[in-house]
Amino acid sequence: MSVIEVKNLTKKYGNSRGITDVNLQVEEGEIFGFIGPNGAGKSTTIRTLLGLIYPTSGSATLFGKSCIQHPEIRRELGYLPSEVFYYDGMRVIDLLNYSASFYKKDCTKRIKELAERMDLDLKKKIDDLSFGNKKKVGIVQGLLHEPKLIILDEPTSGLDPLMQQTFFELVAEENRKGATVFFSSHILSEVQKMCSRVAFIKEGRIIKQEKISDLQDNSYKKVSLEAKFAIDPTAFQMDGVSNLELKSSAASFIFKGNLNAMMQRIAEVELTNISIVEPDLEEIFMHYYVKEE
Repeated sequence: MSVIEVKNLTKKYGNSRGITDVNLQVEEGEIFGFIGPNGAGKSTTIRTLLGLIYPTSGSATLFGKSCIQHPEIRRELGYLPSEVFYYDGMRVIDLLNYSASFYKKDCTKRIKELAERMDLDLKKKIDDLSFGNKKKVGIVQGLLHEPKLIILDEPTSGLDPLMQQTFFELVAEENRKGATVFFSSHILSEVQKMCSRVAFIKEGRIIKQEKISDLQDNSYKKVSLEAKFAIDPTAFQMDGVSNLELKSSAASFIFKGNLNAMMQRIAEVELTNISIVEPDLEEIFMHYYVKEE
């Protein structure tokens, strides 16, 4: 069964860009990555899914029910927004108990377990918490009722690396228990670690959907090199090369393909320096755009 189904979803904000003709399908039990640079339309898509904003056109369903017409399905959701805002005067435990009251179930034990895992002091006032600790409150709040669908919008911002690891372990555990996870991020490595499939969004449009296994099998490399002499402009004009920039004796490009064939080309150049690294997300987007054009 499709837990999330989005068809031609469009949201316009006057002259400002929102999202255009977004199509997505997330299956039950999947960890699905939704990735794009800041401002690409990730949060707009999520807020439409949650029924927090109304689409201009198109449709979105959760568990087969319209997000707009069936607000009761939100009881099955856990949502962590990219930025969390709370009543500063409340204590953490009071806020979490208040949240739990919406689900008509006793979450006392669960709140305590999650707070221990996230190293969160329940007695503190929200006002006294750092940004990272407020994020932890959001994580506990999103998971305390053991939702069937967990929607995460840039979940790790503000968390230190150790807490990020704990958070990923928590999400993986919930997924093993049967929860479906929709994970929005602008950090490709996070998504590669967690997800089985990924959709790329840029400027409000989905430009690519791919299995993570295919992304890894066809992994992109960013090659930068400096040579002793001027580089022949045709030296790296070959299949799999994009974003090629040549400046006399320096070259940089994105490569996807047989690395041995590329290394043979590089070996023909008398090098003074070379770097081969994972490209950042923006560069992979550009690779897709070049292919489309």
